[in-house]
Amino acid sequence: MIILMPLSAKEEDGGKLVNLDKVVIWGFFELFEGRVQKIEYLEDRNEYKSMIDVVVVADKNDYIWPFMEESIPVLEAPIQRDIQDVIEAFIFKELYEVDGLGN
Repeated sequence: MIILMPLSAKEEDGGKLVNLDKVVIWGFFELFEGRVQKIEYLEDRNEYKSMIDVVVVADKNDYIWPFMEESIPVLEAPIQRDIQDVIEAFIFKELYEVDGLGN
């Protein structure tokens, strides 16, 4: 399972989940059996060559259509900003599904 997140910085540099218009770096988190197995950071998300299973955004009103056009599901983290909090919320299914209509 690959989770894509727009971040303010790398996790070790205190990075947080940010709105899509404020992304500094993209975090690609590979989860297996509820644990992060691998993390990759890229400035351009299109450089990532593997399939992305889900994108987590900070705000459902962000411009998410590029992900929808690629058939990548989008989830909103309404209150979580720390990367580990977002990962935990994903594991426990506490994130909201976004349908692209602002719902």
